[in-house]
Amino acid sequence: MNENHASMKECAAEAARVVQAVRPERLGDPTPCDEFDLRALVNHLVLYTSHGLERRALREELPDELIERDFTTDAGWPQEYAAQLDRALAAWADPAAWDGDIGGTPAADIAAMMTLEMALHGWDVARAAGQEYRVSPETGRFVLQVVEKHAEMYRQYDGFADAVPLGADAPPFERAVAASAATRTGTRPPAERVDLRRVVVIRAAITTTRRKSTRDGQAAMRQCPTSL
Repeated sequence: MNENHASMKECAAEAARVVQAVRPERLGDPTPCDEFDLRALVNHLVLYTSHGLERRALREELPDELIERDFTTDAGWPQEYAAQLDRALAAWADPAAWDGDIGGTPAADIAAMMTLEMALHGWDVARAAGQEYRVSPETGRFVLQVVEKHAEMYRQYDGFADAVPLGADAPPFERAVAASAATRTGTRPPAERVDLRRVVVIRAAITTTRRKSTRDGQAAMRQCPTSL
């Protein structure tokens, strides 16, 4: 099993935990993702970090039925999300899933970016729901490494805004959050440093495009690396 599977598993467990705090009456609330209310953010999280994560490992596409579903209409969606995360983790537990590439990108990089999305959007949901998203220092360092490795690519597609400076003594995950984007108003007091991240809605590298086949079989939209 790839060594990074442990970080994927930890981020999945924390994402599954924080969604339990989402209340139906709060689904219209704003989130750190400017163009997502909590319902839209939850649907994005569920779709791409559980169903999409499994489909990536299996080299399958997400069906339109899943892409168009509002998962929050099901009363037990948090439990269903946790169960689907378990299936995704099981798919990535196969060492073969990490071999080769997916759509021209190394499978290990896809897995890392999917884990990154799970962590950052898990953090977004946690903040919107009044929770904290917590990971170990080891997983925080992994997430930070992924942010630093792929930051310029994400910014090319408006996936990240400019990094917010944060002291090297800050916990690794806080540094990852700050490095991924910035608030509109810039720097905030150190006590609020985790709030420095403004997630620009993922219009490209993570969520903007999906492959939708037309009736003649032509791909209508460009397929992005982490959103299938």
